Amino acid sequence: MPRFASRLPILGAAMLGALALVAGLASAPAHAQEPDLIFRKSTVWKFLTPDDKLATYGIDDPVVEGVACHYTVPEKGGVKGMLGVAEEVSDISIACRQIGPIAFKGKFEQGDVVYRESRSLIFKKMQIVRGCDAKRNVLVYLVYSDKLIDGSPKNSTSTVPIMPWGASGEAPRCADFVK
Repeated sequence: MPRFASRLPILGAAMLGALALVAGLASAPAHAQEPDLIFRKSTVWKFLTPDDKLATYGIDDPVVEGVACHYTVPEKGGVKGMLGVAEEVSDISIACRQIGPIAFKGKFEQGDVVYRESRSLIFKKMQIVRGCDAKRNVLVYLVYSDKLIDGSPKNSTSTVPIMPWGASGEAPRCADFVK
């Protein structure tokens, strides 16, 4: 048996990992930003290691100016949390609001990713996606956590009715910006 034949499974796994990394980067939102930590609140006290916490973050929609979302995620404490290897639970809540005049920076597709974050070492990620309810002129934001095997059982939805802001006149229609 040739010497390199025993290394084929290792090389295959390495190539598969590299492809997954490239695919993850390629599907990331074009204008991704880091969310702003608003605050953390301890929920479970741990002796000598970090506590379990709820962390609330804020993020601006990269395509729709004038909309901000706040989401809360649990963060594991303990030894695994301290080392950064804990698999985070999927319970995530979201609230999005109009915070200024709405202006669309470009066209978007239904279900476009606004923000994505890994929730475990490999297989779980949280995503915030956007859609347009054209009939009601409402932006719809969905946050969900998915796992490669289990699907996406945990989710939360928030809506932002597009309204005129101040004396700016008529509000834009989100349907005009859906691809």
